[in-house]
Amino acid sequence: MSKQKLELTWIGKEKRPKLEPRILVEDPEKSYHAMHQVSDNDLFDNRLIFGDNLLALKALEQEFAGRVKCVFIDPPYNTGSAFTHYDDGLEHSIWLGLMRDRLEIIKRLLSDDGSLWITIDDNEAHYLKVLCDEMFGRSNFLADVIWEKADSPRSDAKYFSTRHDHVLVFAKDIQKIGLNRLKQASPPEHYNKTDADGKIYYLKPLRAMGADGHRHKRPSMYFPITAPDGTEVYPKNPDGSDSRWQWGAAKVEQEPERVDFVKTKDGWAVYFRIYFEDTDGRPPETIWPHGDVGSNRTSKKEIKDLFGSEVFDTPKPEALISRVLSIATNPGDLVLDSFAGSGTTGAVAHKMGRRWIMVELGEHCHTHVIARLQKVIDGEDKGGISEAVDWQGGGGFRYYKLAPSLIINDRWGNPVVNPDYNAAHLAEALCKIDGFTYAPSEVHWWQHGYSSERDFIYVTTQNLSAEQLQALSDEVGSEQSLLVCCSAFHGVTAAKACERWPSLTLKKIPKMVLSRCEWGHDDYSLNVANLPMAEVEKFEPIAASTTKIPKYKKAAPGQGGLFGENE
Repeated sequence: MSKQKLELTWIGKEKRPKLEPRILVEDPEKSYHAMHQVSDNDLFDNRLIFGDNLLALKALEQEFAGRVKCVFIDPPYNTGSAFTHYDDGLEHSIWLGLMRDRLEIIKRLLSDDGSLWITIDDNEAHYLKVLCDEMFGRSNFLADVIWEKADSPRSDAKYFSTRHDHVLVFAKDIQKIGLNRLKQASPPEHYNKTDADGKIYYLKPLRAMGADGHRHKRPSMYFPITAPDGTEVYPKNPDGSDSRWQWGAAKVEQEPERVDFVKTKDGWAVYFRIYFEDTDGRPPETIWPHGDVGSNRTSKKEIKDLFGSEVFDTPKPEALISRVLSIATNPGDLVLDSFAGSGTTGAVAHKMGRRWIMVELGEHCHTHVIARLQKVIDGEDKGGISEAVDWQGGGGFRYYKLAPSLIINDRWGNPVVNPDYNAAHLAEALCKIDGFTYAPSEVHWWQHGYSSERDFIYVTTQNLSAEQLQALSDEVGSEQSLLVCCSAFHGVTAAKACERWPSLTLKKIPKMVLSRCEWGHDDYSLNVANLPMAEVEKFEPIAASTTKIPKYKKAAPGQGGLFGENE
């Protein structure tokens, strides 16, 4: 009997947006860093991105695909309740489609040993689990962690008093996943002994126990150990049959300080010491009590302490994010949160020495998230996990906004390049759209980006003549190739150009990109209500292009700008 692949279906599942790969533009006035270095581990190249999170994920894909160790997201729960910063009462099918679009890119951003963590409640948790099974593979499901979000019952609940949320955990590749065990701050009760140096330990029988506790299993592990009074002690089971030791004779001789003898009514029993400091922690469990990782009450107090009021309805406590990052990452790893909300993920990642990227569209990105991160960097945030990690401040972040759409319609309805783009931004945008790495050369004025060691791209708003193209071909030579993106070219047809200049590929702007994606679509958000939008700051407009390509010689260094001699 053949196996059929089961998939979650919903209205409109087949519809997928053709996303525009926007560029990210830094606003140095909103970027922030410490005035001095606090430690050798300070991290400055973190990113806070203002804009639609689906477009932002697409914007990150080219540079960060395969580089993110942990993605933590706290998406709108689709409960039908209106919140201050978003309305998450979306139709079920719309919610699933919008989540699917984001998860597709998140999967590509994750490193092979990375993991995805999603907080969600019962309204969509089980549908989201099946959706993630489909996208990541059911075998890559790691856990459904139960987080005790409420620290007391609600007596006014109609049916059940809900005390928990889910944290769904998926691996990018379960064969390569790297998760950490949880370090315990204090020893468990059974670590009840202390040696002369003050190290805490407990005793464990050296005799093999259970099914392996038989001499014939490992005959070489059956030998005498000399007790303090000279008695030779052999491993015996409670029924008197011969057992075996867990250590070989060589290890017993090499580590005599870890072997202890306890006098019993039946003679000497041999134990070995397990020191607390030598343990690598315990595996994380799937129930996280509020006493360990905080509750909604905890997080609201943390926000109130930072801002003086409860400005967010459902923030997550820092201890919860700290638990996730302790398991999923190590210092220096990259963490992504594309639903930044109150900015908890970035704040906690920063304090824990992880690099981070956050995305947020709400105006609270400016009024609260930036302010919160500034407090962290300045060492003024003493709440959350600050005391536990001895946070003193330091590091910084860069603030980016999504560029506006590259293509807009002019007054007559014709698609044209957005005049808000300056020369550098236009070149960077076309590099991203065509899969080139944007890297303007300081030596060759015609190299704005590359896709390989010999394949380059050149962007200009000029109308290029046959004479200019010949000069450009002479510069490129026969061993390299160049994609030339220009407003127009004249004096030769495209077909003839390929024959005449085989190292050049000519494309016209904007015709070359019109069918690539959806232009002018700025909001793919999970929100029903219109979000408060920041006023869009315009880029320096493109000046009339007067690029002059030399006929027979290369432009001297410093003379050729991004678009030639004169920008």
